Amino acid sequence: MTDHRPKQREEVPEEGIHTDFSREMTYGDYLQLDRILNSQQRLSGHHDEMLFIIIHQVSELWMKLILHELEAAVTSIRKDDLEPAFKMLARVSRIQEQLIQSWEVLSTLTPSEYMQFRGKLGHSSGFQSYQNRLIEFALGHKNRRVLAVYQHEPELYRRLEKALNEPGIYDVSIQSLAARGLPVDSSCLERDWSEDYRPHPSVEAAWLAVYRDVKKYWDLYELAEKLMDIEDRQQQWRYNHMKTVERIIGHKQGTGGSAGVSYLKRVLDHRFFPELWSLRTQL
Repeated sequence: MTDHRPKQREEVPEEGIHTDFSREMTYGDYLQLDRILNSQQRLSGHHDEMLFIIIHQVSELWMKLILHELEAAVTSIRKDDLEPAFKMLARVSRIQEQLIQSWEVLSTLTPSEYMQFRGKLGHSSGFQSYQNRLIEFALGHKNRRVLAVYQHEPELYRRLEKALNEPGIYDVSIQSLAARGLPVDSSCLERDWSEDYRPHPSVEAAWLAVYRDVKKYWDLYELAEKLMDIEDRQQQWRYNHMKTVERIIGHKQGTGGSAGVSYLKRVLDHRFFPELWSLRTQL
């Protein structure tokens, strides 16, 4: 009797492709994809909660890379080895573009859809993102009061407190100005790093000297422009964040108790590197 059942197709790998992973590390193993791809646990079961979770998880991964690059850039600048820092800072601004674009994806979430699962978030909020706080600290925007949000996690609290009390990337850049012989007031070189940076005339004058003699101070000029790229994109990220929140929840209070849109609008007026903005009027 003839067997008319279809024969099972024997898979033949492409020539040269490795197929025996019984004792080898795979792509999924290396990236720990099981852990990553099983970390999206919807609490509501609503279809659009998956979008909300993934956007925020991906953003946190990008923020981790930003911190990795900023920390290395600070170390490089403190050693007066500026060129490696340029690549790191350029990478940060490219990552920021990804974060800015993420708001475009999240804005496809409508108010009605978000309200279907917002109640499941409890008091959790993006306001509590410790990596975002660490980035702001690294850029020089310090605020001791925000540490209270993390006091229930001692190890994390200590990490944030340490970052609060360390010089940010603008502080070490200002120290580089002084190291090159440009006159900078001593109060800007050794200060309470836990305090938010405040502009100083001597710092503006030093940066002006750099921009007026680019040939002499090329690396400092390049550093300044890399910092400007980062600030510009950080402000775009803040703006897109504010508009996305306004589009989805209007002027409601944030889930974590923050003022929501009104708070996000206020921070748009903050400058990380104020003299790099003000000198443009003076040139």
